[in-house]
Amino acid sequence: MKPSFEARLADRYDNLSEALRQAADFLVANPVDLATRTLRTLSRDSGVSPAAYSRLSRALDYADIEELREEMRARIEQHVNGFADRAKQLQQDHGTSQTGFVDAHLTACQSNLTAFGDTVDRVLLDQAVDRISVARKVLLLGALGSTGVVEYLSYMANLCATNWNMASRMGASLGAGLTELDDRDVLIVVTKPPFAERSIKAAQLAQERGVYVVVVSNTHACPALRHASAGFVLPTDSPHFFSSYVTTMFFVEALIGMVVSRSGEIARNRIAEVEQTNKILAEVWDN
Repeated sequence: MKPSFEARLADRYDNLSEALRQAADFLVANPVDLATRTLRTLSRDSGVSPAAYSRLSRALDYADIEELREEMRARIEQHVNGFADRAKQLQQDHGTSQTGFVDAHLTACQSNLTAFGDTVDRVLLDQAVDRISVARKVLLLGALGSTGVVEYLSYMANLCATNWNMASRMGASLGAGLTELDDRDVLIVVTKPPFAERSIKAAQLAQERGVYVVVVSNTHACPALRHASAGFVLPTDSPHFFSSYVTTMFFVEALIGMVVSRSGEIARNRIAEVEQTNKILAEVWDN
């Protein structure tokens, strides 16, 4: 599998000229524009010459700008295509060999994790963790396919803190949870195509209330990102018909690990108390 645009950029960014870095930064923030708009329009909006985009593509080992454009188009198509279309593609590519699919999916997930490590904005991640660590309340929101990973995030968080809650859990009102938030609080939203409308609107409402909004998605085209105080776009490419959550699971585990590492004795005591209570209630097997 060829390395992604983000992986190539991370490997060579330090060696790029200032103009090529500016072009690259614009493409990272606006991948849809490269796939759908002319170089002249890109140049006008970014302040970088059309020639710089051509030079950037060659510097990243693409044959030309069109090869890079096609990669962006294919990625967007993968996100936009319905599950049924992707299932059809999976059957066409791997219908005669289950082992072939397993190998392809494994390779894709490994590449996604490597790309995440190469491209994640660690300064932004540190800033987000700092804000989360001192928040009065942390509200978690995930819908559709993202519900399970947010449930897992909530489970981990409640082992070490008392101020994390999952929105809309067990019939609870999303509106009630958001109404309680202000600029002392954090909302973490995990959303991927097809986007749940309530997740987008919740991010917007929280931003309007001054809440620190963390959005986790897999495409820069995610509408919730425009409302984010900190936005993280995770690579999820896969031959699967469903969006891969492997990198997302890694991200939420890393997030909680970072929060606990900065929470000192409070987190340690909380974890110890929960473990002791679980033993008293016989919730866990204890030899």
